Amino acid sequence: MTIATTIHRLTSRPQFLAAAKGVSQARGAVVVQRLDRADGDATMRIGFTATRKVGGAVVRNRCKRRLREAARAMVAQYGVPGSDYVFIARQGTADRPWDRLLDDVKSALTRLATPADGSKSARPAPISPTTPAQDR
Repeated sequence: MTIATTIHRLTSRPQFLAAAKGVSQARGAVVVQRLDRADGDATMRIGFTATRKVGGAVVRNRCKRRLREAARAMVAQYGVPGSDYVFIARQGTADRPWDRLLDDVKSALTRLATPADGSKSARPAPISPTTPAQDR
């Protein structure tokens, strides 16, 4: 299975800004940003945020509490050691059914765990001189 890694919290603004420079995935009611620190430390760090667009303070805090619990359930299994993750609440995070929120977090984490060069293979192959011409 997976090797147990330590999980810490992101606490300062520069850490959140650094994670924003990494890759991100939006899935349903959550956006997950991932930065590979490449420092040789297997510790995963996670942070949570919600903008005022999501709602008032009560709604934002509810969204962050739900994201914290979803991250607790999923990051240890689907996260990449040595990475910083930022979970950003979206408009429907507070009202999203729990199983769908977990699925959103899981799919975002698994998508971020795949190498970026894997997405290049999804592009159509370039036309070569040996490829027969089709109707244009």
